[in-house]
Amino acid sequence: MVNKKEIEHVSKLMKIDVNDHAEYVDKVHAMINYFDILDSAGVESEEISMPEISLSCLREDEYIAFDEKLIEKLNHYKGTYVRAPKMSS
Repeated sequence: MVNKKEIEHVSKLMKIDVNDHAEYVDKVHAMINYFDILDSAGVESEEISMPEISLSCLREDEYIAFDEKLIEKLNHYKGTYVRAPKMSS
């Protein structure tokens, strides 16, 4: 399926530092196995019904001016950037 060399290649393409590429081989295999389970779930026959709505029932688009600087309304705005939460691995 996936080997250490492919993990190294993908991590370089994504510019991600990975210390132990072998560690991710099992994780990727587990994800692929899970996708195989999802693929075999047999939901092709399931019908998703959406109600039909006439275009005349939809609202008209309308431009509403916003006079304030939206970025200054953000909670974590610091000068010229917005502070985002840390991503955990």
